[in-house]
Amino acid sequence: MTVQILLLLAGLALIVYGADFLVDGASSVARKVGISEFVIGLTIVGMGTSAPEMVVSFIGAIQGKADVAVGNIVGSNIFNTLLILGLSAMILPMSISRSNIRRDIPINIGVVLLLILLGMKATIGYGAENGLTRLDGGILLAAFIIYIWSCFKFDKKEDSEGSSDKEIGTAKAILLIIGGLAGLIIGGRLFVDSATTLATMLGVSEKFVAITILAGGTSLPELATCVVAAAKKKGQLALGNIIGSNIFNILLILGGSALINPLSFADLDYVDIGVLLLSSLMILGSYFFFRKKVIDRGDGAIMFLIWGAYMAYLFINL
Repeated sequence: MTVQILLLLAGLALIVYGADFLVDGASSVARKVGISEFVIGLTIVGMGTSAPEMVVSFIGAIQGKADVAVGNIVGSNIFNTLLILGLSAMILPMSISRSNIRRDIPINIGVVLLLILLGMKATIGYGAENGLTRLDGGILLAAFIIYIWSCFKFDKKEDSEGSSDKEIGTAKAILLIIGGLAGLIIGGRLFVDSATTLATMLGVSEKFVAITILAGGTSLPELATCVVAAAKKKGQLALGNIIGSNIFNILLILGGSALINPLSFADLDYVDIGVLLLSSLMILGSYFFFRKKVIDRGDGAIMFLIWGAYMAYLFINL
């Protein structure tokens, strides 16, 4: 057990340093090529920090463990929005731009609704059982390709935030991104492996491990990246990372997992799906509530409390 704890701490260290390198490198690239920091967060950072989820879910799909593949993504998206975005907002209130509200946030909600439409067939009333077929996986992957194309096609420089950071050379910025992503992926893998082993030693169920420990562990890159970005006053990068990661998790990772092996949603209940949908709607609510156009510390605290209540529900229903 001592070895597993040491590996856990090593993974956390890699995640923290990797996040710092990634934020600096990605922000520098955004300024140099004229792409907004939001879109950099949405694509490069979002995809990079979703790599641990991809590894865990694809392995789960290959092994025929739908609970692992699906529970990891549902749990990760809830963790990303309610805990990570909530904590980031408490560190630095995040402004929501016009393009965020017109495009990015509605797409995030639409992707969750698409997942519910395709995955909850029996519940909705047009299928024999809940889950994703290979055709559903193909639909999700096609939507992912269209989404990535639209991110760059309709990007506007108005989303970028001012920065007084020291200028970083292009080669160094690229090395920071690569090194940061490597640290996040390796650190995330170390953490997940050691945490899962520890959980097995303690006799925790597979579903609970997937939605809590695996989901939380694979979301640590997003947590570290967003907290560092918020501390560096790069709120759009943090917001883009969360929205991008959530969309990638559903369209790319669940889509790809379903192509590998059809996924059953049999073990998901109404609370799991309801909290997933609520988490995506809360970002939109932050914009319209009192028309403040910002995710402030109060919103962040509410998100954190909802996440805590959901975790309590899972513990009670072990």
